[in-house]
Amino acid sequence: MKHTPSNIVLHNKSRLLEVTFEDETFMLPCEYLRVHSPSAEVQGHGPGQEVLQTGKEMVNIVAIEPVGNYAVKLIYSDSHNSGLYSWDYLYELGTQRLEKWQDYLQRLTQNGTQRMPQSSDRYLTA
Repeated sequence: MKHTPSNIVLHNKSRLLEVTFEDETFMLPCEYLRVHSPSAEVQGHGPGQEVLQTGKEMVNIVAIEPVGNYAVKLIYSDSHNSGLYSWDYLYELGTQRLEKWQDYLQRLTQNGTQRMPQSSDRYLTA
């Protein structure tokens, strides 16, 4: 475990999770975290088995549960609650958010799926 957050704050109204590490603070939209959930339901059970998540623009986090000293379980307003976000994975989602978000938008386009832009999108662009 290379990265451990010093603070995690949920901003319900703006649907942002603020995660502070020693070297950086990330504002991560709940939609972004939900569509990149580490759960098997989203990631599948192996490469190429990922399940594209759609219609998650308005999802919010309703609870954050600590898991030992290494992760949190995020519980979403759409009842998704099976992903454990390790500290390193949260850091990866923060540092790679631009690339991961562009990849997600590209997969939506390839799938012919429309997405409603959100004000929190500004945290996912350069």
